[in-house]
Amino acid sequence: MKTRPDPDFDRDLAALPPALRWREWLRRIEAVLFASAAPVAREALARVVGQGVSVDLLLADLAAGLADRPCEVVQVAGGWMLRSRPAYAAAIRAAADVAGQGLALDEADLAVLAAIAWHQPVSRDGLRDILGNDIRRDLIQRLSGQGLIATGPREPRRGAPHTYVTTKGFLIAFGLGSLRDLPESQDMDPAEEATRRGDAGPKMVSEGQGGTPSV
Repeated sequence: MKTRPDPDFDRDLAALPPALRWREWLRRIEAVLFASAAPVAREALARVVGQGVSVDLLLADLAAGLADRPCEVVQVAGGWMLRSRPAYAAAIRAAADVAGQGLALDEADLAVLAAIAWHQPVSRDGLRDILGNDIRRDLIQRLSGQGLIATGPREPRRGAPHTYVTTKGFLIAFGLGSLRDLPESQDMDPAEEATRRGDAGPKMVSEGQGGTPSV
């Protein structure tokens, strides 16, 4: 449910000098990203800054300010999030309770996920033709249960089988802004990306920071 804006909320901060005004808008952007468990769209961020203020410039300043910090601003799934940097994945796993927050994917899961990402919407029969073997229903259910795929339109043929598509959760898990950010080669390797990111799950808090660290 959407929250209604506070009528007393001062977006423009006209009483502040320009430099302090910009710093306060910057802090507001960071606070919103800190508190959000999902990517925050530009339109939502624009609600906490002055009319006509460039959210993109504020995000760029925030990213620059975090350049030597363990967290970074990332654009994923059509919005922005705060995430811990992959270099700190091992430290977070060593000290934080991240049990159950990782993606439980084996090689077969990753192969099917890559095929769906590149060929969506695609049915189980289509996946069999691509991968050369039958795709188990429990594998599809496992990917669906982790929020990585969803059912797409039915194929226009006898039996009208379901097709499968990737989700916003897939984009978030693999750090993609959109499907246009998939690797140019169709030899996509989600396992490599998961390893690079530490694959301790897209939902975690570290170093006292909120948001969705990439560990």
